[in-house]
Amino acid sequence: MYFDELDISDELLDALDAMNFEKCTPIQEQAIPKILEGHDLMGIAQTGTGKTAAYLLPVLDELSHGNYPKDSVNCIIMSPTRELAQQIDQQVEGFAYYLDGVSSVAVYGGNDGIRFEQERKGLELGADIIIATPGRLISHLNGGHIDLKKTSFFILDEADRMLDMGFYDDIMKIASYLSDERQTIMFSATMPENIQKLAQNILHNPVEVKIAVSKPAEKIQQTAFLCYEGMKDRIAEKVLSDDSLDRVILFASSKMKVKELSLALKRKGFNVGAMHSDLEQKERDEIMLGFKNRRISILIATDIVSRGIDIDDIQLVINYDVPRDPEDYVHRIGRTARANREGQAVTLVTPRDWQHLLKIEKLIEKEIEKPDLPEDCGEKPQMPSSSGSSKRRYHGKRNRRPSSHSKKASSAPKGRGKSRKPVHKAAKD
Repeated sequence: MYFDELDISDELLDALDAMNFEKCTPIQEQAIPKILEGHDLMGIAQTGTGKTAAYLLPVLDELSHGNYPKDSVNCIIMSPTRELAQQIDQQVEGFAYYLDGVSSVAVYGGNDGIRFEQERKGLELGADIIIATPGRLISHLNGGHIDLKKTSFFILDEADRMLDMGFYDDIMKIASYLSDERQTIMFSATMPENIQKLAQNILHNPVEVKIAVSKPAEKIQQTAFLCYEGMKDRIAEKVLSDDSLDRVILFASSKMKVKELSLALKRKGFNVGAMHSDLEQKERDEIMLGFKNRRISILIATDIVSRGIDIDDIQLVINYDVPRDPEDYVHRIGRTARANREGQAVTLVTPRDWQHLLKIEKLIEKEIEKPDLPEDCGEKPQMPSSSGSSKRRYHGKRNRRPSSHSKKASSAPKGRGKSRKPVHKAAKD
C-alpha cells in the first residue's frame, strides 16, 4: 500500500513526499486505518518496522483537523528512554512540518533545573503532543504542572522495555490521571505475561496487529567467537584494530562493564565513548552527538541504545555479552546493515552462553559462523554440537592468559507546490 492510499491529509502526504516515503511498511498498513477508526490498538512489532510512523501519522491527522482544545495536552507518548523520546520528538517535527498549529514537547529526566523549568512552562501553556519518560512525567504531575483530564490519545512505545525498567506502577499512575474516553495505543516488541496484564488494564476492546520478528538483514555477516571470559578483552581489541572501522557499537550487559571496557580500550588507544544510565543528560547528548558526527568511533553501551536510535551507517556491532533474550540479539545487530548497506556482527560466547546462542540461532533460523579465534587470543573451548544436550559437559583447555601486546587503533521537498524543507528527516521507526 502507498501512503497516498491512506485517508490522511495532504499536508502529511507532502511531508512524506519530501522525505521520500512512498510505501507503507506492514505495521503501518495494518495499524494506521485501525487507529483512524478510533480503536484502541495493541501492536507487536520490533524496532525498524516503522511503528513510530504507524501511530504518529494517524494521531497527527486527527489533531490537525479534529476539534481538540488548543490549551490542553491532547496526546501523551510514553518512551522508556530520553534518547527515544528525543527521536520521537524529531519525527513529530518532520511529519508535522506542513501542519499548522500542532505543537510537541519532549519531557525527560537527567537535566538541570533550567530544563525542568522550561518543561514546566511548556506544559502549563499546553501542547498537542507530550513525549515523556515515565519518571519525569510523574514529577510534573506531582507538581501540578500538567492536566491530563482532556487528553485524547495515550501511546506507549516499547512497552516491554518500560516494564523491564520497572515502570509498571508509574504507567498505571499516569493512566489514572487520564479520561476513560481516551484512545490508547500500545506497541511492544514482545508479548510476555506482564505486557498482557498491562494491556488488559489500560486498553479497551483493542484490535491486535502483530508483525513477526524479522530475521537479521541478509547483508549482516554474523560471527561468534567461542572463548573463555578472560579472552574477551583481547578478542575485542583484535576485532577493533581494523583501521577501516570508524562506526562501531559494542554492547555490554551492565553499566559497570561499560565503564570498565571504556577505560580499558581508551588505555589501548581506541577512540571510544561510553553510554550508560549514570551519565547526566548533557553528557549523554554530547556522546551521542560525537558518535553521530564521527568524533567518537566506538560507542560502548548497554541495551539503552539497542532500540530507537536511528544511525544508518554502523559498520560493526559487537556483543561483548550474549543477550539473554534472543530477540534482543536481533535488535542489537539490527543497528548495522541498514539502508541496504553491508555490516558485521560479532558475538563473544563463553561455555555458559552456549544454550543462549542456540536459542538465537533457532530464532533467526540460521547457524552463526564460528571461526577460530584471532591470532594471539588463545584456543577456543570445545562446545556441544547444536543437537547436543544442554547437560553435556564442556571440554577444552583451561583459559590461557593472553599475550599483553596489542595493536592500537589508531534533498529538497517534492511536496505539492511547497518550497519549504522539513528540518528533520523522519526515521523509519
